[in-house]
Amino acid sequence: MKQYIEQNRQRFLDELFSILRIPSVSAQAEHRPDMYACAERLCTLLLEAGADKAGIWETDGNPVVFGEKIIDPKARTVLVYGHYDVQPAEPLEKWRTEPFEPVLGPDPATGEEAVWGRGANDDKGQLFMHIKAFEYMLGKSLLRHNVKFIFEGEEEIGSPSLPAWIKKHKKMLAADICLVSDTTMISEKVPSINCGMRGLSYLEVKVTGPNKDLHSGHYGGAVANPIQVLCEMISSLIDSDGRVTVPGFYDKVVELSRSERKMLARAPFDLKEYKDFLGIREVRGEKGYTTGERTGIRPCLDVCGIWGGYTGEGAKTVLPSEAHAKISMRLVPNQRSAEISELFAKHFKAIAPRCVKVEVTPCEGGDGFLIPVSSSAYKAASRAISEVYGIEPVPSRGGGSIAVLAEVQKILGMDPLLMGFGLERDTIHSPNESYLLRQLFGGMESIALFYSYWEPTAL
Repeated sequence: MKQYIEQNRQRFLDELFSILRIPSVSAQAEHRPDMYACAERLCTLLLEAGADKAGIWETDGNPVVFGEKIIDPKARTVLVYGHYDVQPAEPLEKWRTEPFEPVLGPDPATGEEAVWGRGANDDKGQLFMHIKAFEYMLGKSLLRHNVKFIFEGEEEIGSPSLPAWIKKHKKMLAADICLVSDTTMISEKVPSINCGMRGLSYLEVKVTGPNKDLHSGHYGGAVANPIQVLCEMISSLIDSDGRVTVPGFYDKVVELSRSERKMLARAPFDLKEYKDFLGIREVRGEKGYTTGERTGIRPCLDVCGIWGGYTGEGAKTVLPSEAHAKISMRLVPNQRSAEISELFAKHFKAIAPRCVKVEVTPCEGGDGFLIPVSSSAYKAASRAISEVYGIEPVPSRGGGSIAVLAEVQKILGMDPLLMGFGLERDTIHSPNESYLLRQLFGGMESIALFYSYWEPTAL
């Protein structure tokens, strides 16, 4: 496929840029029209690549793009999943380029060419690889599998509408494997395939004290300050060993055996390089586990946002009426998002002092999952990546969450196969998101080879 990529390089970039320019931010209501614009553009790209059909399907939220190419009803079918919604670009002042005006430019550290812009990696760049690999295989008469595409517009907000839509269209979505590129590799020198991802429970908490903001001179020291109370409550959620203190939080966590931990430890990890990249002096986390284990096989709790009182320019001597925080808990397989959310809410309300009122509102969530590394699809993916990168990929566990994939696994009865080509340097969800051309094109090659190496019929 290398020659095909070289011959079509500029066209590929023009097409990718056409979807990167659309600010399809699912978290912000004003971008609702952009969701449809991006979905329509993806339909066009699928049809131009050779899909038999591609269209927009309504959900209770943002639309789903579905397309397919049926080569042989008896052949194995690959369901390609991706998402076209992106994270908000804020803080805008931190971007070196305009987030929705993609550009091709060098990486400041290495000089390698990269695409810069929101969605360059997550997930527009990675789902685009599948469209082009499909185009190549079909155009060269090499495609022996049926291929279905499902691109959703709500992954970044927890895919609230997709499970119901999948249940309603189970027959249409029937396939043998769900192929996904929405994850990262350990590094370009150590390619990897994720064999599991963590789940998520994300909540917002509100602590209310007095019925209105108060003068801090008249009432300070006599009335509870909700911000201080909230900080004290949050501080109590993790103990000195880095463990979450919510009762029952670890009840269903499966401890990995020594041999399983040893297998995952095959992935090389440079702690100094890790700290230097993040600009920190020390790492921190659950006692008894490595940094890689803390982000792959262990659950955690983090405060993702906190606010209250006056935060504008200058001083305002106010004792606030309310304080708020957004809290995420990353979960490992066997932990259930709904159960953990209930445990958290019960505990958080129980530890609140009588001087405040507490509300806990679930925002989004989903369960984690594991996939077997012994499957024929995993082996085909491993062989494909080995050929492109010159080294066998190692199995890894992803620390992030793609909440809907556990639902796909349960509803459709198929395992996800996570062929992700992002790198940590891509800074997804942050300003200056980018995607190395080497990874973009290497992903296309690897996906095309996967179709070549996975038998179209079960042996």
